[in-house]
Amino acid sequence: MPKVYTCSFCGGRIEPGSGLTYVLRSGVILHFCSSKCFKNFKLRRDPKKTPWSAYYVKAK
Repeated sequence: MPKVYTCSFCGGRIEPGSGLTYVLRSGVILHFCSSKCFKNFKLRRDPKKTPWSAYYVKAK
């Protein structure tokens, strides 16, 4: 059974065979559900301040 990951930016589910995997130089593996989440991560945006992320809902 394939593993289901959660998005490192928004906290959403990533179905097997979709999404994006990004590896930092330190060896940390990040999983993103879409290019929208990946681009917001690269722009150093805070998921707790982004209204459409699950982390925003938990913070409020």
